[in-house]
Amino acid sequence: MLIEIKLPLDSNKFTQEDQILTLTGASWKDYQKLDSSEYKNYLISYLKNQIIIMSPGRNHERISKTIGILIEAYCKKVNLRYFPFGSTRLEEEEREGKEPDQAYSFDADKKNPDLAVEVNFTSGSINDLTKYNYLKIKEVWLWQNNQIKFYNLEGDRYIEVETSTFLPGIQSAVIIKYINRGLTESPLDIDLDWIKELDD
Repeated sequence: MLIEIKLPLDSNKFTQEDQILTLTGASWKDYQKLDSSEYKNYLISYLKNQIIIMSPGRNHERISKTIGILIEAYCKKVNLRYFPFGSTRLEEEEREGKEPDQAYSFDADKKNPDLAVEVNFTSGSINDLTKYNYLKIKEVWLWQNNQIKFYNLEGDRYIEVETSTFLPGIQSAVIIKYINRGLTESPLDIDLDWIKELDD
């Protein structure tokens, strides 16, 4: 039996914004069952018996992709070998699981990334750092509310920094204007202007 929905749904909104499903009381085994090709278009995380399944919206994907383009352009510019993880699932067995928007290791292909990027467009919060802390990711970039902040893991907590540790030619205050252009402009134009910025 089909249910007829008569609410004034805005289909454009659901295309633009993230769609989130939160499952509480979940086990690690429940989380593991979601690791299949059926869920390849979703970002899935696990922490403290809670699974969050997110279908990224168009704007989320554009910001994420733009950040990746800028990181890779910088690496090419300075001849830094990079190894992309994309949204590969990162796990601390029985404790925490996270699929970043973008992730990279530098100089060598490592088991875990050096840098993870998290885009919080219509979901998430600064608390996402807790998940990366369990995973011991050394650097995290967090985009939210049209701003980007860089964090370095020092001991057991993240400290905000203005300049990337792994990509020392990138400052959060400079790169943000290029990232936010990804909402309305072609990556080609952004990439060309970013390379000019790096030349200056």
